[in-house]
Amino acid sequence: MEITATQIPDVLAIRPRIFSDHRGFFLETWQERRFEAAGIRARFVQDNQSRSKQWTLRGLHYQIEQPQGKLVGVTQGAVFDVAVDLRRSSATFGQWVGMELNDVNHQMLWIPPGFAHGFLALSATVDFVYKCTDFYAPPFERTLRWNDPKLGIAWPIPNGVTPLIAEKDGAAGGIGDAELFP
Repeated sequence: MEITATQIPDVLAIRPRIFSDHRGFFLETWQERRFEAAGIRARFVQDNQSRSKQWTLRGLHYQIEQPQGKLVGVTQGAVFDVAVDLRRSSATFGQWVGMELNDVNHQMLWIPPGFAHGFLALSATVDFVYKCTDFYAPPFERTLRWNDPKLGIAWPIPNGVTPLIAEKDGAAGGIGDAELFP
């Protein structure tokens, strides 16, 4: 397993070792000792899975209290996955990192607490899975506008395509109006 820092050092890209043969493949998606050796000391309390059709954009979501660290990946299809640093005290505050996660390379992303998270479905359908370090808490859920010009996220949306978004995501405010982490 190869774990490397992204442009935001606290967000880590995880490339698992894939064992393939004529029957299929095997890989580890979580191995506590290896992740701890890379600085990820997480206790996961909830696993989630979603299915999305192409051009669905989910996010950017976070919880202002009970913030969640997330280990995210794709079991079928491909997404462009994004994390935005909302920690005011961070040197990378307001910056984002994005990368493609797919069912070919099985790469995952570790997003620590203090980040907003979202993804864009790139393939016809996507099965997206993630482990969380805290429970979903609807009263503390917040949404950051996915296309906030202050963030300038370079979503790979083709010309003429309008992403499919939830009503709450469409009504979200920008980073200038957001509740932030210390």
